[in-house]
Amino acid sequence: MNIFSFTTHFSSEEACREHFKSERDKIGVVCHKCGHTKHYWIKSRWSYECKNCRSRTSLRSGTIMQGSNLSFLIWYKTIFLLSATKKGFSSKEIQKQLGMKRYEPVWAMVHKLRKAMGNRDARYSLEGMIEMDEGYFTIESSEIEKANGGRGRGAAGKSNVAIMAESTQLEDVEIGKKSSQCRYFKAKVLDSHEAGEINETIQEAFDETSIVFTDDSTSYVDISDYVELHISEKSSEELTKETLRWVHITISNAKRNFLGNYHKIKGKYLQLYLNEFVYKLNRRYFGEKLFDRLVIASITGL
Repeated sequence: MNIFSFTTHFSSEEACREHFKSERDKIGVVCHKCGHTKHYWIKSRWSYECKNCRSRTSLRSGTIMQGSNLSFLIWYKTIFLLSATKKGFSSKEIQKQLGMKRYEPVWAMVHKLRKAMGNRDARYSLEGMIEMDEGYFTIESSEIEKANGGRGRGAAGKSNVAIMAESTQLEDVEIGKKSSQCRYFKAKVLDSHEAGEINETIQEAFDETSIVFTDDSTSYVDISDYVELHISEKSSEELTKETLRWVHITISNAKRNFLGNYHKIKGKYLQLYLNEFVYKLNRRYFGEKLFDRLVIASITGL
């Protein structure tokens, strides 16, 4: 969606609220009290009333807008800004674009949307042939400073991130050249290098019939217990450029994206920034539909 179509369709609070309701109606409302799915709509209250127990559910209830005092128009403008470009905006820039005086509500709103993006992608498992490796991302974190004895303001550390790519290996039988195509990605901040955390990540993110390609790290020794086949190779330049090509392209692109858009990222929020990057990457061909998908995520991604 470009800025002209956005301003045409969502120029008022009423228009945004009506659109949000129509999208929520398609998904359905479940009564928080009895679990019933049939409701009346009470427009004067902007609430749903359960046909079974008469309990009411507000339009925002059960969505990421629950408890927010910001208008639907502000939320929709922010969703538009986050979905308008591949690179994204910092919370400071969004505050400037919205013309809001206080930074804190904008920061909280943007992080709620990033969390919703992550929750939406967590519903899906990677399958088929999967590349997996780890990258180190620069962060600013008091926890890292204490652990490493860092001193002074701005002391930075590194956070380890598992990057996973659902790729398809292709080979031209005539010339013997290999290539790959990639569909979906996942990224997870790791607290340690231990095999136990890698195993949990595999169970959460991969279909058990998958074929997984990695280097020969000792953290990956148990992967074969959770998937159909695990193929590991000794780390080399060829491995990086061919077998694990997509994960290393993704790591490089993510680092450039963060460096170009954000002044600093604290370690405890790194996963949220990764959520946004991967969410957009997985929907890189959606074009203007990305706005509608993010509205849906804001309803279902609590």
